[in-house]
Amino acid sequence: MYQLELPWFLLLLPLPLLVWWLLPASRQPSASIRLPFFNQVAAAAGVQPGEGAIVAKAPLRQVVVLGLAWCLVVLALARPQLVEPPIEKSEPQRDILLALDLSQSMDTKDFPAPSGEPEARVEAVKQVVSDFIAKRTGDRIALIAFGDAPYPLAPFTMDHGLVQSMVADLLPGIAGPRTALGDTLGLAIRMFEKTNVPEKVLILLTDGNDTVSKMPPLKAAETAHAKNIVVHTVAIGDPQASGENKVDVATLQQIASSTGGQYFFGADQTALAAIYTELDRITPENQKVLSWRPRIDLFQWPLAAAFLLMAGYYFLSAAWSSFQRRAA
Repeated sequence: MYQLELPWFLLLLPLPLLVWWLLPASRQPSASIRLPFFNQVAAAAGVQPGEGAIVAKAPLRQVVVLGLAWCLVVLALARPQLVEPPIEKSEPQRDILLALDLSQSMDTKDFPAPSGEPEARVEAVKQVVSDFIAKRTGDRIALIAFGDAPYPLAPFTMDHGLVQSMVADLLPGIAGPRTALGDTLGLAIRMFEKTNVPEKVLILLTDGNDTVSKMPPLKAAETAHAKNIVVHTVAIGDPQASGENKVDVATLQQIASSTGGQYFFGADQTALAAIYTELDRITPENQKVLSWRPRIDLFQWPLAAAFLLMAGYYFLSAAWSSFQRRAA
C-alpha cells in the first residue's frame, strides 16, 4: 500500500499560480531604436516618441515542463511511502526460573517409577522438568543447579531446546553434596533483576534442607516477595529422614506462602508429573503481541524525475537553439 507521510504539502501545488496572479511582472525599460540626435530627428519628422510595452511569454512547452517539475517536487516533499504488510511479534510477559537440587542425595534410587522399579530421584526430575519446559512455548526459561552453591546453567531464553539439553545432562553431585537453599534464592533474585517482564516465577525443587547457605532461606524469601517474585516449591524425598537428607517441608511451605506461591510434595514420578501439570495450569502463558508495518520512503524517485525532466528540457532547448543558429 502506498501513502503520503506529509500530505498537507500538496497544498503547495497552486503556489506558482498564486505568485503569477498576485505579483506583477517585472518591467525593464530599454530603447527600441538607437539613433544619434534622436530628439532632433523626431522633431524634424514631426513625430512625438512614446513608450511601448512588449511582454515576453514563455513557450507552452516550457510552462508544461516547469509545472510538471513543480508537481514532482511537491510530491517528494509529501514523502510518498510504501507500507508493507504488518509484521507481528509475540513478546513474553513472564520469565520462569527453574532451580533444581543436584546434591548427592538426588542419586538415591528410592523414587517409585510408573514401571514399579525404583529409580534415581534425578532421573524422574529430569524427565518431568523436560516435559514441563516443552509446554512453555511462550515463556522465557532459565535454569539453576544448586548443591554446595547455586550455579546458573542457562540465562532467560526462548531457546527451550538448549535448556532441555542441559537438563538432560544434569548429574547428581556436580554442584556439591550439600544443599544451599537460601543462596539459591539469592542468585534467583539477582537473575530476575536483569529482566523487565511483569511476571517473575521461580520453581524450586529440592530433596533436602539448607545446610550451607550464607543467606537464610526465609530472609531470601522476604526479599523475593518484595521484588514481586512468586516462588513455587516442590519437595521430593523422605521427610522422615535425618540430617541433610531430610527434606525441610516447613521451610519450603513458608517460602511458598510468603511469596504468593504454592508448595507441592512429589511422592513418586506420577505425583511429580501432576505437580508440574498443575504448575503449568496456574501459570498460563502470558504474551503481548507487537505489530508494526515496515515503511519504505520513495521521495527520491519523484525528486530524481523532476531533476531529469528539467535537465533534459534545458539540454534539448540549448541543442535546438545551437542547431538553428548554425542553419541560419
